[in-house]
Amino acid sequence: MNETDLAFTPALELAQLIRRRDVSPLELVEIYLERIQRLNPQLGSYFTVTAQLAIADAKTKTELLNTTSELPPFFGVPISIKDLNTVAGVPCTYGSPALLNNIPEFDDGVVTRIKQAGFIILGKTATSELGSFPYTEPTGFPPARNPWNLEYTPGGSSGGAAAAVAAGLCAIAQGSDGGGSIRGPAACCGLVGIKPARGRVSKAPVGDRLAGISANGPIARTVADAAALLDAMSGYITGDPYWLPDPEPSFLAAAQAQPPKLRIAFGTGVLPLGVADANCQQGVLQTVKLLEQLGHQVVEKSPDFSGLVEPFQVVWQSGVAASGLPPEILQPVNRWLLARTGSVADYIQAVYKMQIVARQIVAFFDDVDVLVLPVYLHSPIRIGEWAALSPEDTFQQIVNWVAPCPVANATGQPAIALPVGFDSHGLPISVQLIGKPAAEATLISLAAQIEAANPWIQHRPDFAISD
Repeated sequence: MNETDLAFTPALELAQLIRRRDVSPLELVEIYLERIQRLNPQLGSYFTVTAQLAIADAKTKTELLNTTSELPPFFGVPISIKDLNTVAGVPCTYGSPALLNNIPEFDDGVVTRIKQAGFIILGKTATSELGSFPYTEPTGFPPARNPWNLEYTPGGSSGGAAAAVAAGLCAIAQGSDGGGSIRGPAACCGLVGIKPARGRVSKAPVGDRLAGISANGPIARTVADAAALLDAMSGYITGDPYWLPDPEPSFLAAAQAQPPKLRIAFGTGVLPLGVADANCQQGVLQTVKLLEQLGHQVVEKSPDFSGLVEPFQVVWQSGVAASGLPPEILQPVNRWLLARTGSVADYIQAVYKMQIVARQIVAFFDDVDVLVLPVYLHSPIRIGEWAALSPEDTFQQIVNWVAPCPVANATGQPAIALPVGFDSHGLPISVQLIGKPAAEATLISLAAQIEAANPWIQHRPDFAISD
Protein backbone atom coordinates (compact mmCIF):
# COMPACT_ATOMS: atom_id res chain seq x y z
CA MET A 1 0.00 0.00 0.00
CA ASN A 2 1.47 3.40 -1.01
CA GLU A 3 1.56 6.46 1.25
CA THR A 4 -1.45 8.14 -0.40
CA ASP A 5 -3.54 5.00 0.05
CA LEU A 6 -2.51 4.82 3.70
CA ALA A 7 -3.52 8.45 4.22
CA PHE A 8 -7.04 7.64 2.98
CA THR A 9 -7.38 4.30 4.76
CA PRO A 10 -10.21 4.23 7.34
CA ALA A 11 -9.06 4.65 10.94
CA LEU A 12 -10.22 1.20 12.06
CA GLU A 13 -8.22 -0.41 9.25
CA LEU A 14 -5.15 1.63 10.22
CA ALA A 15 -5.51 0.36 13.78
CA GLN A 16 -5.50 -3.21 12.45
CA LEU A 17 -2.45 -2.55 10.26
CA ILE A 18 -0.63 -1.25 13.33
CA ARG A 19 -1.61 -4.31 15.37
CA ARG A 20 -0.29 -6.59 12.62
CA ARG A 21 2.96 -4.56 12.49
CA ASP A 22 2.31 -3.82 8.81
CA VAL A 23 2.83 -0.12 9.57
CA SER A 24 4.09 1.68 12.65
CA PRO A 25 2.53 4.70 14.41
CA LEU A 26 5.67 6.66 13.54
CA GLU A 27 5.39 5.85 9.84
CA LEU A 28 1.75 7.00 9.80
CA VAL A 29 2.47 10.22 11.66
CA GLU A 30 5.28 11.04 9.25
CA ILE A 31 2.98 10.42 6.27
CA TYR A 32 0.30 12.74 7.62
CA LEU A 33 2.76 15.43 8.70
CA GLU A 34 4.31 15.47 5.22
CA ARG A 35 0.84 15.88 3.68
CA ILE A 36 -0.02 18.66 6.12
CA GLN A 37 3.21 20.51 5.31
CA ARG A 38 2.56 20.18 1.58
CA LEU A 39 -1.21 20.69 1.32
CA ASN A 40 -2.31 22.71 4.35
CA PRO A 41 -0.96 26.06 3.03
CA GLN A 42 -3.62 25.85 0.30
CA LEU A 43 -6.29 24.11 2.37
CA GLY A 44 -6.14 26.07 5.65
CA SER A 45 -7.43 23.11 7.62
CA TYR A 46 -5.03 23.35 10.60
CA PHE A 47 -4.37 26.37 12.80
CA THR A 48 -1.69 24.57 14.84
CA VAL A 49 0.35 21.51 13.90
CA THR A 50 1.85 19.70 16.89
CA ALA A 51 4.54 17.91 14.90
CA GLN A 52 7.09 17.46 17.72
CA LEU A 53 4.49 16.19 20.18
CA ALA A 54 3.02 13.83 17.58
CA ILE A 55 6.42 12.40 16.61
CA ALA A 56 7.39 11.91 20.27
CA ASP A 57 4.09 10.15 20.99
CA ALA A 58 4.44 8.03 17.84
CA LYS A 59 7.97 6.94 18.79
CA THR A 60 6.77 5.91 22.25
CA LYS A 61 3.85 3.97 20.82
CA THR A 62 6.02 2.32 18.18
CA GLU A 63 8.33 1.05 20.92
CA LEU A 64 5.34 -0.17 22.95
CA LEU A 65 4.20 -2.30 20.01
CA ASN A 66 7.11 -4.63 20.69
CA THR A 67 6.50 -4.92 24.44
CA THR A 68 2.74 -5.27 24.97
CA SER A 69 -0.26 -6.97 23.40
CA GLU A 70 -2.82 -4.98 25.42
CA LEU A 71 -3.58 -2.04 23.15
CA PRO A 72 -6.48 0.44 23.17
CA PRO A 73 -8.76 0.39 20.11
CA PHE A 74 -7.15 3.20 18.09
CA PHE A 75 -3.56 2.70 19.23
CA GLY A 76 -1.23 4.80 17.06
CA VAL A 77 -3.92 6.23 14.76
CA PRO A 78 -3.48 9.98 13.96
CA ILE A 79 -6.39 12.32 14.74
CA SER A 80 -7.06 16.07 14.83
CA ILE A 81 -8.77 18.17 17.52
CA LYS A 82 -10.97 21.17 16.75
CA ASP A 83 -9.60 24.49 18.03
CA LEU A 84 -12.61 25.03 20.30
CA ASN A 85 -11.40 22.18 22.52
CA THR A 86 -8.43 22.36 24.85
CA VAL A 87 -5.33 20.20 24.64
CA ALA A 88 -2.88 20.79 27.49
CA GLY A 89 0.12 22.82 26.37
CA VAL A 90 -1.24 23.56 22.89
CA PRO A 91 -2.67 26.97 21.86
CA CYS A 92 -6.47 27.17 21.82
CA THR A 93 -7.56 30.19 19.78
CA TYR A 94 -11.33 29.66 19.40
CA GLY A 95 -10.80 31.15 15.93
CA SER A 96 -9.52 34.49 17.25
CA PRO A 97 -5.94 35.72 16.66
CA ALA A 98 -6.22 37.59 19.98
CA LEU A 99 -6.00 34.17 21.67
CA LEU A 100 -2.91 32.83 19.88
CA ASN A 101 -1.07 32.83 23.21
CA ASN A 102 -3.88 31.12 25.10
CA ILE A 103 -2.17 27.93 26.32
CA PRO A 104 -4.51 25.76 28.42
CA GLU A 105 -3.14 23.63 31.24
CA PHE A 106 -5.69 20.83 30.91
CA ASP A 107 -7.28 18.53 28.36
CA ASP A 108 -11.00 18.65 27.67
CA GLY A 109 -12.77 15.51 28.84
CA VAL A 110 -13.31 14.44 25.23
CA VAL A 111 -9.59 14.92 24.50
CA THR A 112 -8.74 12.77 27.53
CA ARG A 113 -10.99 10.01 26.18
CA ILE A 114 -9.39 10.33 22.74
CA LYS A 115 -5.92 9.96 24.22
CA GLN A 116 -7.06 6.97 26.28
CA ALA A 117 -8.27 5.33 23.07
CA GLY A 118 -4.68 5.42 21.79
CA PHE A 119 -4.91 8.19 19.22
CA ILE A 120 -1.98 10.47 18.34
CA ILE A 121 -2.95 14.15 18.04
CA LEU A 122 -1.56 15.87 14.93
CA GLY A 123 -2.80 19.38 15.75
CA LYS A 124 -5.72 21.78 16.15
CA THR A 125 -8.06 22.28 13.20
CA ALA A 126 -9.53 25.54 11.94
CA THR A 127 -12.85 26.82 13.24
CA SER A 128 -14.91 29.90 12.61
CA GLU A 129 -14.56 32.63 15.23
CA LEU A 130 -16.09 31.25 18.46
CA GLY A 131 -17.65 28.50 16.36
CA SER A 132 -20.35 30.93 15.27
CA PHE A 133 -20.54 30.41 11.51
CA PRO A 134 -21.17 27.61 8.98
CA TYR A 135 -18.07 28.69 7.03
CA THR A 136 -14.50 28.87 8.35
CA GLU A 137 -12.99 32.25 7.47
CA PRO A 138 -11.84 33.84 10.75
CA THR A 139 -9.95 37.12 10.61
CA GLY A 140 -6.20 36.64 10.98
CA PHE A 141 -6.16 33.09 9.59
CA PRO A 142 -6.27 31.72 6.05
CA PRO A 143 -9.77 30.54 5.11
CA ALA A 144 -10.36 26.82 5.29
CA ARG A 145 -11.14 25.50 1.82
CA ASN A 146 -13.06 22.54 0.50
CA PRO A 147 -10.66 19.93 -0.93
CA TRP A 148 -13.26 18.92 -3.54
CA ASN A 149 -13.18 22.47 -4.96
CA LEU A 150 -10.87 25.03 -3.35
CA GLU A 151 -13.11 27.94 -4.34
CA TYR A 152 -15.78 26.71 -1.91
CA THR A 153 -16.11 26.49 1.87
CA PRO A 154 -15.74 23.18 3.74
CA GLY A 155 -18.47 24.45 6.05
CA GLY A 156 -18.20 25.39 9.70
CA SER A 157 -17.59 25.61 12.44
CA SER A 158 -15.75 22.26 12.22
CA GLY A 159 -14.63 23.20 8.71
CA GLY A 160 -10.95 22.55 9.28
CA ALA A 161 -11.66 19.13 10.74
CA ALA A 162 -13.77 18.05 7.77
CA ALA A 163 -11.33 19.47 5.21
CA ALA A 164 -8.44 17.66 6.91
CA VAL A 165 -10.18 14.27 6.86
CA ALA A 166 -11.43 14.69 3.29
CA ALA A 167 -7.95 15.66 2.06
CA GLY A 168 -6.13 12.88 3.90
CA LEU A 169 -4.45 15.18 6.44
CA CYS A 170 -5.64 13.00 9.33
CA ALA A 171 -7.33 9.63 9.60
CA ILE A 172 -10.37 10.88 11.54
CA ALA A 173 -11.35 14.02 13.45
CA GLN A 174 -13.09 15.36 16.52
CA GLY A 175 -15.64 18.09 15.94
CA SER A 176 -18.44 19.83 17.82
CA ASP A 177 -21.98 20.72 16.83
CA GLY A 178 -24.11 23.51 18.32
CA GLY A 179 -26.28 24.14 15.26
CA GLY A 180 -24.97 21.82 12.57
CA SER A 181 -21.22 22.36 13.03
CA ILE A 182 -20.36 18.67 12.57
CA ARG A 183 -23.09 17.72 10.11
CA GLY A 184 -22.63 20.74 7.83
CA PRO A 185 -18.86 20.34 7.29
CA ALA A 186 -19.28 16.58 6.90
CA ALA A 187 -21.89 17.25 4.22
CA CYS A 188 -19.77 19.87 2.44
CA CYS A 189 -16.75 17.53 2.37
CA GLY A 190 -18.39 14.16 1.65
CA LEU A 191 -17.89 12.60 5.10
CA VAL A 192 -19.85 10.96 7.88
CA GLY A 193 -20.57 13.24 10.83
CA ILE A 194 -22.49 12.37 14.00
CA LYS A 195 -24.12 14.87 16.36
CA PRO A 196 -24.63 12.62 19.39
CA ALA A 197 -27.62 12.68 21.70
CA ARG A 198 -27.50 15.13 24.59
CA GLY A 199 -25.52 13.66 27.47
CA ARG A 200 -23.72 11.06 25.35
CA VAL A 201 -20.35 12.85 25.36
CA SER A 202 -19.25 14.70 28.49
CA LYS A 203 -18.47 18.42 28.56
CA ALA A 204 -15.99 17.88 31.42
CA PRO A 205 -14.16 19.52 33.02
CA VAL A 206 -16.13 22.67 32.19
CA GLY A 207 -19.88 23.20 32.30
CA ASP A 208 -22.47 23.57 29.57
CA ARG A 209 -23.35 27.21 29.02
CA LEU A 210 -25.74 26.82 26.08
CA ALA A 211 -28.66 24.84 27.53
CA GLY A 212 -27.42 21.54 26.12
CA ILE A 213 -27.55 22.44 22.42
CA SER A 214 -23.88 21.67 21.69
CA ALA A 215 -22.19 18.26 21.55
CA ASN A 216 -18.76 16.86 20.66
CA GLY A 217 -18.76 14.14 18.01
CA PRO A 218 -16.85 12.36 15.24
CA ILE A 219 -16.10 13.23 11.61
CA ALA A 220 -14.92 10.25 9.59
CA ARG A 221 -14.73 8.59 6.17
CA THR A 222 -16.96 5.66 7.09
CA VAL A 223 -19.93 4.97 9.33
CA ALA A 224 -17.95 2.32 11.22
CA ASP A 225 -15.09 4.76 11.92
CA ALA A 226 -17.53 7.40 13.17
CA ALA A 227 -19.33 4.85 15.36
CA ALA A 228 -16.09 3.56 16.89
CA LEU A 229 -14.85 7.09 17.64
CA LEU A 230 -18.21 7.86 19.26
CA ASP A 231 -17.71 4.77 21.43
CA ALA A 232 -14.34 6.15 22.49
CA MET A 233 -15.72 9.63 23.21
CA SER A 234 -18.81 8.55 25.12
CA GLY A 235 -19.39 8.11 28.83
CA TYR A 236 -20.17 9.81 32.12
CA ILE A 237 -17.52 11.90 33.85
CA THR A 238 -18.02 12.82 37.49
CA GLY A 239 -20.31 15.80 37.91
CA ASP A 240 -21.94 15.80 34.47
CA PRO A 241 -25.32 17.57 34.74
CA TYR A 242 -26.93 15.02 32.42
CA TRP A 243 -25.69 11.79 30.89
CA LEU A 244 -26.71 8.64 29.08
CA PRO A 245 -25.74 5.06 29.90
CA ASP A 246 -23.07 3.42 27.78
CA PRO A 247 -24.53 1.71 24.71
CA GLU A 248 -24.99 -2.04 24.86
CA PRO A 249 -23.78 -3.36 22.51
CA SER A 250 -21.34 -0.75 21.21
CA PHE A 251 -22.00 1.75 18.44
CA LEU A 252 -19.41 -0.06 16.34
CA ALA A 253 -21.47 -3.24 16.76
CA ALA A 254 -24.51 -1.26 15.57
CA ALA A 255 -22.59 -0.31 12.41
CA GLN A 256 -22.04 -3.99 11.74
CA ALA A 257 -25.68 -5.02 12.31
CA GLN A 258 -28.62 -4.92 9.93
CA PRO A 259 -31.36 -2.54 11.10
CA PRO A 260 -34.93 -3.80 11.50
CA LYS A 261 -37.60 -2.50 9.15
CA LEU A 262 -38.05 1.11 10.21
CA ARG A 263 -40.74 3.77 9.98
CA ILE A 264 -39.06 6.61 8.13
CA ALA A 265 -40.40 10.09 7.47
CA PHE A 266 -38.79 12.59 5.13
CA GLY A 267 -38.96 16.20 4.03
CA THR A 268 -37.20 18.28 1.40
CA GLY A 269 -37.45 21.55 3.29
CA VAL A 270 -38.01 23.11 6.67
CA LEU A 271 -41.15 24.90 7.78
CA PRO A 272 -41.19 27.90 8.01
CA LEU A 273 -37.85 28.63 6.29
CA GLY A 274 -38.41 27.05 2.89
CA VAL A 275 -37.38 24.14 0.69
CA ALA A 276 -33.96 22.89 -0.32
CA ASP A 277 -32.39 23.58 -3.70
CA ALA A 278 -32.62 20.99 -6.46
CA ASN A 279 -29.33 19.28 -5.54
CA CYS A 280 -30.22 18.84 -1.87
CA GLN A 281 -33.76 17.77 -2.67
CA GLN A 282 -32.46 15.18 -5.08
CA GLY A 283 -30.18 13.76 -2.40
CA VAL A 284 -33.16 13.23 -0.09
CA LEU A 285 -35.36 11.76 -2.81
CA GLN A 286 -32.67 9.34 -3.98
CA THR A 287 -32.10 8.24 -0.40
CA VAL A 288 -35.74 7.61 0.44
CA LYS A 289 -36.13 5.65 -2.81
CA LEU A 290 -33.22 3.47 -1.71
CA LEU A 291 -34.75 3.09 1.75
CA GLU A 292 -38.00 1.88 0.20
CA GLN A 293 -36.04 -0.66 -1.86
CA LEU A 294 -34.37 -1.84 1.36
CA GLY A 295 -37.81 -2.59 2.78
CA HIS A 296 -38.38 0.35 5.11
CA GLN A 297 -41.76 2.06 5.47
CA VAL A 298 -41.37 5.59 4.09
CA VAL A 299 -43.80 8.51 4.28
CA GLU A 300 -43.40 12.19 3.42
CA LYS A 301 -44.03 14.24 6.55
CA SER A 302 -41.99 16.51 8.79
CA PRO A 303 -42.55 18.61 11.93
CA ASP A 304 -43.20 22.33 11.73
CA PHE A 305 -40.20 24.05 13.32
CA SER A 306 -41.81 27.52 13.35
CA GLY A 307 -41.86 27.98 17.11
CA LEU A 308 -38.25 26.92 17.47
CA VAL A 309 -36.49 29.48 15.29
CA GLU A 310 -36.64 32.55 17.53
CA PRO A 311 -35.84 30.99 20.93
CA PHE A 312 -33.05 28.84 19.48
CA GLN A 313 -31.41 31.91 17.97
CA VAL A 314 -31.51 33.69 21.34
CA VAL A 315 -29.85 30.75 23.10
CA TRP A 316 -27.31 30.12 20.33
CA GLN A 317 -26.18 33.72 19.92
CA SER A 318 -25.62 34.07 23.68
CA GLY A 319 -22.45 32.06 23.16
CA VAL A 320 -20.76 35.17 21.79
CA ALA A 321 -21.49 37.12 24.98
CA ALA A 322 -20.48 34.12 27.10
CA SER A 323 -17.03 34.12 25.48
CA GLY A 324 -16.16 37.32 27.32
CA LEU A 325 -14.24 38.71 24.35
CA PRO A 326 -14.46 42.48 23.85
CA PRO A 327 -16.49 43.61 20.82
CA GLU A 328 -13.59 45.45 19.18
CA ILE A 329 -11.71 42.22 18.43
CA LEU A 330 -14.73 40.33 17.04
CA GLN A 331 -15.68 39.87 13.41
CA PRO A 332 -18.61 42.08 12.30
CA VAL A 333 -21.33 39.39 12.53
CA ASN A 334 -20.24 38.32 16.02
CA ARG A 335 -20.07 41.98 17.06
CA TRP A 336 -23.62 42.44 15.76
CA LEU A 337 -24.79 39.31 17.62
CA LEU A 338 -23.17 40.57 20.81
CA ALA A 339 -24.89 43.94 20.49
CA ARG A 340 -28.34 42.35 20.17
CA THR A 341 -27.89 39.87 23.02
CA GLY A 342 -30.59 40.46 25.63
CA SER A 343 -30.72 40.09 29.39
CA VAL A 344 -30.38 36.99 31.53
CA ALA A 345 -34.18 36.96 31.76
CA ASP A 346 -34.40 36.96 27.95
CA TYR A 347 -32.08 33.96 27.83
CA ILE A 348 -34.04 32.00 30.43
CA GLN A 349 -37.32 32.73 28.67
CA ALA A 350 -35.80 31.55 25.39
CA VAL A 351 -34.59 28.31 27.00
CA TYR A 352 -38.09 27.78 28.41
CA LYS A 353 -39.73 28.33 25.02
CA MET A 354 -37.16 26.17 23.23
CA GLN A 355 -37.76 23.29 25.61
CA ILE A 356 -41.54 23.46 25.17
CA VAL A 357 -41.28 23.38 21.37
CA ALA A 358 -38.64 20.65 21.59
CA ARG A 359 -41.11 18.44 23.47
CA GLN A 360 -43.63 18.89 20.67
CA ILE A 361 -41.06 18.00 18.02
CA VAL A 362 -39.85 14.91 19.92
CA ALA A 363 -43.51 13.77 20.11
CA PHE A 364 -43.42 13.55 16.29
CA PHE A 365 -41.08 10.59 16.76
CA ASP A 366 -43.66 8.58 18.73
CA ASP A 367 -44.73 7.13 15.38
CA VAL A 368 -41.47 7.59 13.45
CA ASP A 369 -38.07 5.96 13.94
CA VAL A 370 -36.03 8.23 11.67
CA LEU A 371 -36.54 11.57 9.90
CA VAL A 372 -34.60 12.15 6.66
CA LEU A 373 -33.87 15.80 5.82
CA PRO A 374 -31.31 17.75 3.82
CA VAL A 375 -28.32 18.79 5.90
CA TYR A 376 -28.37 22.32 4.48
CA LEU A 377 -30.89 23.97 2.16
CA HIS A 378 -28.38 24.59 -0.64
CA SER A 379 -24.92 23.56 -1.79
CA PRO A 380 -21.75 25.06 -0.22
CA ILE A 381 -21.06 28.75 -0.75
CA ARG A 382 -17.89 30.14 -2.30
CA ILE A 383 -15.09 31.45 -0.09
CA GLY A 384 -15.99 35.06 0.80
CA GLU A 385 -19.37 34.87 -0.93
CA TRP A 386 -21.15 36.77 1.86
CA ALA A 387 -18.24 39.05 2.82
CA ALA A 388 -19.81 42.20 1.34
CA LEU A 389 -23.17 41.73 3.08
CA SER A 390 -24.21 43.55 6.22
CA PRO A 391 -24.03 41.52 9.46
CA GLU A 392 -27.83 41.34 9.59
CA ASP A 393 -28.09 40.10 6.00
CA THR A 394 -25.26 37.60 6.57
CA PHE A 395 -27.02 36.23 9.62
CA GLN A 396 -30.23 35.77 7.66
CA GLN A 397 -28.34 33.95 4.92
CA ILE A 398 -26.86 31.66 7.58
CA VAL A 399 -30.28 30.92 9.10
CA ASN A 400 -31.75 30.11 5.69
CA TRP A 401 -28.83 27.84 4.77
CA VAL A 402 -28.45 25.73 7.93
CA ALA A 403 -32.18 25.53 8.74
CA PRO A 404 -32.48 21.71 8.89
CA CYS A 405 -29.74 21.36 11.52
CA PRO A 406 -30.65 23.26 14.73
CA VAL A 407 -33.72 21.14 15.52
CA ALA A 408 -31.59 18.21 16.72
CA ASN A 409 -29.52 20.58 18.85
CA ALA A 410 -32.62 22.03 20.48
CA THR A 411 -34.24 18.64 21.15
CA GLY A 412 -31.04 16.83 22.07
CA GLN A 413 -31.75 14.09 19.55
CA PRO A 414 -28.95 12.31 17.67
CA ALA A 415 -28.37 13.07 13.99
CA ILE A 416 -25.96 11.87 11.34
CA ALA A 417 -24.85 13.35 8.00
CA LEU A 418 -24.11 10.92 5.20
CA PRO A 419 -22.77 11.55 1.65
CA VAL A 420 -24.94 10.31 -1.23
CA GLY A 421 -23.65 11.96 -4.42
CA PHE A 422 -22.15 15.03 -6.14
CA ASP A 423 -23.54 18.29 -7.50
CA SER A 424 -22.61 20.06 -10.76
CA HIS A 425 -19.59 21.78 -9.13
CA GLY A 426 -18.09 18.46 -8.05
CA LEU A 427 -19.12 19.07 -4.44
CA PRO A 428 -20.65 16.33 -2.30
CA ILE A 429 -24.39 16.04 -1.66
CA SER A 430 -25.46 14.60 1.68
CA VAL A 431 -28.55 13.78 3.70
CA GLN A 432 -29.26 13.99 7.40
CA LEU A 433 -30.87 11.27 9.49
CA ILE A 434 -32.44 12.35 12.81
CA GLY A 435 -33.37 9.66 15.33
CA LYS A 436 -35.38 9.18 18.47
CA PRO A 437 -33.83 10.45 21.72
CA ALA A 438 -30.67 8.50 22.63
CA ALA A 439 -31.11 6.26 19.55
CA GLU A 440 -27.72 6.67 17.89
CA ALA A 441 -27.52 2.90 17.40
CA THR A 442 -30.57 2.92 15.10
CA LEU A 443 -29.15 5.79 13.04
CA ILE A 444 -25.75 4.14 12.79
CA SER A 445 -27.21 0.81 11.64
CA LEU A 446 -29.37 2.55 9.04
CA ALA A 447 -26.50 4.76 7.85
CA ALA A 448 -24.26 1.69 7.47
CA GLN A 449 -26.98 -0.02 5.42
CA ILE A 450 -27.21 3.03 3.13
CA GLU A 451 -23.41 3.19 2.87
CA ALA A 452 -23.23 -0.48 1.89
CA ALA A 453 -25.85 0.01 -0.82
CA ASN A 454 -24.27 3.25 -2.07
CA PRO A 455 -20.50 3.01 -1.32
CA TRP A 456 -18.56 6.26 -1.00
CA ILE A 457 -15.11 5.40 0.39
CA GLN A 458 -13.53 5.10 -3.09
CA HIS A 459 -14.01 8.83 -3.79
CA ARG A 460 -11.02 11.14 -3.17
CA PRO A 461 -10.59 14.82 -4.05
CA ASP A 462 -8.23 15.36 -6.98
CA PHE A 463 -6.49 18.12 -5.02
CA ALA A 464 -5.52 15.66 -2.30
CA ILE A 465 -4.13 12.92 -4.54
CA SER A 466 -2.05 15.05 -6.93
CA ASP A 467 1.36 14.18 -5.47
